[in-house]
Amino acid sequence: MVTGAGRGLGRSHAIELARRGAKVVVNDLGVARDGSAATSSAAEEVVREIRAFGGEAVADAASVTDAAAVQRMVDDTMARWGRIDILVNNAGFLRDKTFSKMSLDDFEAIVDVHLMGAVRCTKAVWEIMKTQKYGRLVMTTSSSGLFGNFGQANYSAAKMGLVGFMQTLAMEGAKYSIHVNCLAPSAATRMTDELFSEEELALLTPASVTPGLVYLVSPDAPTKTILCAGAGAFSCSNVTMTEGIFAGDGPTSSELILLQSSALTERRGEIVPATGFDQSKRELLKARAAREQTPTLT
Repeated sequence: MVTGAGRGLGRSHAIELARRGAKVVVNDLGVARDGSAATSSAAEEVVREIRAFGGEAVADAASVTDAAAVQRMVDDTMARWGRIDILVNNAGFLRDKTFSKMSLDDFEAIVDVHLMGAVRCTKAVWEIMKTQKYGRLVMTTSSSGLFGNFGQANYSAAKMGLVGFMQTLAMEGAKYSIHVNCLAPSAATRMTDELFSEEELALLTPASVTPGLVYLVSPDAPTKTILCAGAGAFSCSNVTMTEGIFAGDGPTSSELILLQSSALTERRGEIVPATGFDQSKRELLKARAAREQTPTLT
């Protein structure tokens, strides 16, 4: 099941999965770049492409912002094929503006389709994957969420939210062989065609990202991975934590943090925490070590 599969990255993913033998639900509402003017024709065109080379696919125009429509899509898929092994959360659109000029409606619309859309689709397949003890889920994040991008506060917030969603689901799904990952693509699509030169666009094809997607949904896929992909190049991004400092909680602790700011941000020796509790554990270790080093007056 691939959402937002009528064009660009989603289309590339759906076609390649079908070429490799997957039965594919091509989900696309057919909206414009800003989310307006819905039509189902984009999904139907991709289905025709897949069927033309002997693949098996169906179109679905459910909006990922409509939980009931998503559930119907999942129910129809189960009735037709009996299981759902892969969900690629790819649907979305853009409404870029600087934060000062951005309406709350535009902020909420982007969070609703990118973040909550992925939540709705994932919720609809989660128990199915738990029951069959197998699943591969991919959230489409972005460098805008990981590193920030001017004029995309709404999009950045939604895309980084997907990273946190993935991190926890990967832990909760582990014993059911449900692997959950994020894909951060760089590709020439209608969402990015104004940002790159013609030479760059020729390299940043959706097809140059899709091998990474196939890797993330394969039987041997990793889990809890953020894969960055573009122009045939692949790398991993991590949320890390520096070794840091101990400043205590005394009246001059704020000044001590300032004085040691270079050590605070020093990246040598940084770690990738396995869970959220790792932060507290490391903080407690520093506090206990500091207490043991403090002489006791008698």
